[in-house]
Amino acid sequence: MSSYREQKKYLEVLKKYERSLTRQEYDEYKMFIKRDKDDDEFDTVTMKRLKELHDKYYKPVDTSKYDTFFKKNSDQESKE
Repeated sequence: MSSYREQKKYLEVLKKYERSLTRQEYDEYKMFIKRDKDDDEFDTVTMKRLKELHDKYYKPVDTSKYDTFFKKNSDQESKE
């Protein structure tokens, strides 16, 4: 994935967590948004910081706990 596409993805995800950011992080986030609006591709340091913010706030959902709800019927019939 290109870094420009990555930065778009990270910024989109962080938008959901805007209210959770500390003041300093929020200021950085706003700076990222301004640079993104200028269609500016982030340098390595900025991209690293954006990724750190993303990793800090975004926690992917653990879908394995839903497996029990979506088992196939053949599995249930064999148990009976």
